[in-house]
Amino acid sequence: MKIIKEVNGVYPSIANDCFIAENATIVGNVTIGTECSVWFNAVIRGDVNSITIGNKVNIQDGAIIHCTYQKHATIIGNNVSIGHNAIVHGCVINDNVLIGMGAIVMDNCVINSNSIIAAGSVVTQNTIVESGCIYAGIPAKKVKNIDESEFSGEIERIAQNYVMYSSWYK
Repeated sequence: MKIIKEVNGVYPSIANDCFIAENATIVGNVTIGTECSVWFNAVIRGDVNSITIGNKVNIQDGAIIHCTYQKHATIIGNNVSIGHNAIVHGCVINDNVLIGMGAIVMDNCVINSNSIIAAGSVVTQNTIVESGCIYAGIPAKKVKNIDESEFSGEIERIAQNYVMYSSWYK
């Protein structure tokens, strides 16, 4: 059974066309835009600060989205994919970003648009990821620039696929 509940008098705001899996958890000061999906066992916990999620964002199975008390809200732009078991914590993720499976993005990071964080990477606190790049490793470092085919072939394709997948469950 999905858990969507208020914390400290604030209830999540979720667009009507979103898919929320039966065992996802969304609590507190969370705003989710249109065409989003929150998959099985994902947790979005806006209890200590706000979490704002744009349009056409997918939060895949087991991912955790949180924020930092009295310091860092979490802001996720449009057309973003958060991979299976990824952790996104107190940071800003701009538009057209892929956060790979099992990646961790720490407090006060900024992931600029059109970027990929490779699976298993750890983006350490205060890191600013350049637009149009792939970052990988522990700690995550720039490994290469993204060309247009990688952008449309990965970032756009995955985000669009998750809009399609979610339609199967509605």
